[in-house]
Amino acid sequence: MAKELPLKFYSIDTLAAAKGLLGKYLVRRYRSKTISLMITDVEAYVGQDDKACHASCGKTERNKAMFGRAGRWYVYFTYGIHWMLNIVTESEGYPAAVLIRGTDKVWGPARITKFLKIDKKFNGLPANKKSGLWIEDRGFKVKESEIKRAPRVGVDYAGAWAKKPWRFYILGE
Repeated sequence: MAKELPLKFYSIDTLAAAKGLLGKYLVRRYRSKTISLMITDVEAYVGQDDKACHASCGKTERNKAMFGRAGRWYVYFTYGIHWMLNIVTESEGYPAAVLIRGTDKVWGPARITKFLKIDKKFNGLPANKKSGLWIEDRGFKVKESEIKRAPRVGVDYAGAWAKKPWRFYILGE
């Protein structure tokens, strides 16, 4: 039975939340359709000390959703062409989020947002059915031994922070 993840699920440590999202379903209601994708690949971004995190330079108009309440979407535009979908974690005021990188049907964070028609209108909204974009637990259990870890993608500018194994994935690479 599918259950919408409660907002308190996201109020935990970001690395634990990232691993906990694997095997959950990203669900989008768009017009008269409901589309569900199993989350298989995520990356964690944790606080202002994390040089790969958008909050490393402080609070800005772009990243202010990261400083908000856990369980809200942080959606940003990159390279002038792509939207990226993140879910805010931990406590209000502490900037942390998990980037949704891949699913069982669509791989790549920009492809996911394009496929699900996600843009800036979701930024700061809660991850719930009312917003039209939420995450469900459908009972699929991912064992710790099935979770692979790797450095995050595309953050070489972050020095030693780029090497942190804060990308978590299942079902291939």
